[in-house]
Amino acid sequence: MSKIIINGGYDILHIGHINLINYAKSLGNYLLVALDTDERISYNKGKDRPVNNLKTRMTIIKNLKAVDEVQCFGSDQELINIFKVFKPDMRVIGSDWQGKIIVGSEYSGEIIFYERKDKNSTTRTLENYVNRRRM
Repeated sequence: MSKIIINGGYDILHIGHINLINYAKSLGNYLLVALDTDERISYNKGKDRPVNNLKTRMTIIKNLKAVDEVQCFGSDQELINIFKVFKPDMRVIGSDWQGKIIVGSEYSGEIIFYERKDKNSTTRTLENYVNRRRM
């Protein structure tokens, strides 16, 4: 059985997330999604985030057909601990991370960079929504 891991906030689920999740699952038999806690997202994205709390995000992600398991992490060390215990064969991460420091890479197995074919992002979705409301 090959084990795959992805991680992120997955605050407002969009087609880019679905494409990444389905791609990751296509590479193996078992997909674990590690979700950032609300506090971690707020720290990284700002006080107005996340839009959906961790319980909601976990429920949504757990109910996707491609996902076998969901865990959460609030720090780099907690994410590293997930990798150490899970022992993934592969980690799928966005190609925008190429050349950057990737937390837990030494425990990630093979790292696969996913090349997004869309321009979707939660931040862009929220900005577009706010801009439309201002018109």
